[in-house]
Amino acid sequence: TWSLQKDENGIVKKDKTLQDPNCVFQLLKKQYERYTPDMVCDITGADKETFLKICETYARLTGPVGKSGTIMYAMGTTQHTHGTQNIRTYAILQLLLANIGMAGGGINALRGESNVQGSTDHCLLWHILPGYLKVPIATDVTLQDHQDRATPKSEDPKSANWWQNYPKYMVSLLKSWYGDNATEDNDFGFGWLPKCNPGTNYSHIALFEAMERGEVKGLICWGQNPAVGGANAGRERKAMQGLDWLVTVDLWQTETCNVWQEPGVNPADIQTEFFVLPAAASFEKEGSIVNSGRWSQWRWKGADPPGEAMPDLEIVNELMLKLVELYEADGGPNAEAITKLRWKGWYDSPAGKYGAADLTDLVSREINGFAEADILDDEGKVVYKKGDLMATFGHLKTDGTTSSSNWLYTQSYNEKDGNRQKWRDNTDYHPAGIGLYSKWSWCWPVNRRIIYNRASVDLDGNPWDEEDFVIRWTGPDTKWEGDVPDGGWAPMNMEGTRYAFIMKPEGHSHIFGPGRADGPFPEHYEPLESPIANPLSGTQNDPAIKVWRPEEIADPNEYPIVCTTYRVTEHWQAGQMTRNLPWLVELMPQVFIEMSEELASELGIESAEAVTVESTRGSIQGVAIVTKRFKPFTIMGKTVHQIGIPWHWGFSGLCQGDSANILTPHVGDANTMIPEFKAFLVRVKKGGA
Repeated sequence: TWSLQKDENGIVKKDKTLQDPNCVFQLLKKQYERYTPDMVCDITGADKETFLKICETYARLTGPVGKSGTIMYAMGTTQHTHGTQNIRTYAILQLLLANIGMAGGGINALRGESNVQGSTDHCLLWHILPGYLKVPIATDVTLQDHQDRATPKSEDPKSANWWQNYPKYMVSLLKSWYGDNATEDNDFGFGWLPKCNPGTNYSHIALFEAMERGEVKGLICWGQNPAVGGANAGRERKAMQGLDWLVTVDLWQTETCNVWQEPGVNPADIQTEFFVLPAAASFEKEGSIVNSGRWSQWRWKGADPPGEAMPDLEIVNELMLKLVELYEADGGPNAEAITKLRWKGWYDSPAGKYGAADLTDLVSREINGFAEADILDDEGKVVYKKGDLMATFGHLKTDGTTSSSNWLYTQSYNEKDGNRQKWRDNTDYHPAGIGLYSKWSWCWPVNRRIIYNRASVDLDGNPWDEEDFVIRWTGPDTKWEGDVPDGGWAPMNMEGTRYAFIMKPEGHSHIFGPGRADGPFPEHYEPLESPIANPLSGTQNDPAIKVWRPEEIADPNEYPIVCTTYRVTEHWQAGQMTRNLPWLVELMPQVFIEMSEELASELGIESAEAVTVESTRGSIQGVAIVTKRFKPFTIMGKTVHQIGIPWHWGFSGLCQGDSANILTPHVGDANTMIPEFKAFLVRVKKGGA
């Protein structure tokens, strides 16, 4: 059933001997008994001796008491139809080696953007609200329905089950959005929120598939260039060419705003109305960015934007104020979702007591949250006056007396210190000197620099790594020393404590991971397009993926070469910023096709010669670069060649070329729908058009 057994009290069963055939440890061993070193190396093409040396080295140097190691990953791990399970394998490995909660441990993402963490914290993704609250669905008729679905329950008295506080965070979010219009009588405005259809995916690929079907009429494209960066870019361009209107917000004109000028397209056939809004670059505005360590760091403006260019926040603000004005004048379906927002009255909100604060500062305060009324303690003493900034998310309430646009950031801006994201004290105050720099910027939650840090101590609170400890128990009076503990409870051998993994209902980490679409343990599947059959099972691809265009799946006999996409230092993402800068264009002037010496020899190709690459979705041209970085794989006894193509180019700007994403498939991970950019099939021909 992919769920954990529970006893008569509803508490998850445990076998501390690890011998029960249905305990997680035994199931884990059974799951991976097929994954012998020989099998792994046959599938991946890795050298067995090298593979075993890597395994032995990492286990030996990070597994013992007093040692730790981190796994850092990027798009090479995630951009697969099984990307989530790739990360799960890292999590299982790190848990088995006790590398979670330790200094120098963890699983850490190397982002492609400096603010990816911030964008997810503040709900850039479709399936969450700020602070990783769940997006409402159509069956959430009332706020109580939503909270019943979203709030996990635990019967274990030692489980903190921190998400039991979900209702406090949800109500505080609604109060932040709707202010005095959000009352207990109207479910704090929950009914005004848009709802997703259960089981429907609204991610990037699904959006463009719906767009091509004519279900999406307009698009605001904010700092994104899907005509270059989207999977199956030819299809995505076609989808945008059928829109009624398209707004792009960017620094330069992009392929997306010029999609009507795509080579081979007759502009007269495109009926879309285009709007181009010039934006400010990162150094032309101020605000916070959040790194992978969850440090929210303030960045100050270095220069004014040119001409009519404006910071994103000012554009959003003007757009929103106009929408409020139009809905107030004309009404419309669910107009209250817009007209009841506190947006128009921001300067009359609790933040108004600060006077004419600039918009960025005002939003930072709204994110932190306010007391929406005087708040008294049990003895009737005023602990917050109406309009005070909230000091911690532990004080957020379900009764509408508090607001916060993102509960995780409650403490980032408070009455005592002001905007903590502006902290710039580079002193390491940690007693072990492990480099936490706790007064350089601010870190969510509550400035805790290493999450799950109570997993770094034994049952008595003594650190496993005494030299580089994260926290340690110093007694009932002084309690924890070091980082902000992940829950302030006493060590596990003492009364009234809680388990270390406070965000899990069971209080324990998940080696067995229920809730994934494709199962609780990672399993090997081949990419959607692969030159080999899956040798581990009769199931070729992840059975939980959505295949949007099965007719485009390549035949490996026709398209025998594996292709991967990547980035280069000189260009940034879809290229709209870097392909318009002459120095960077001079450094990296054109699309190239990187291949091994062996493949080049087979095809009679030399470096700098023109090359055509074709997939079932389209073809591109570039120049060949023959390198030693690429080598043929021997996979299941078969020689398999691979090529690599950077994806930054397009048909607009100072430097032009074909986007590698013309070749990539519209298929995504079974859980997240991140596109499979890293492995698909092509054929390579010498010569260009």
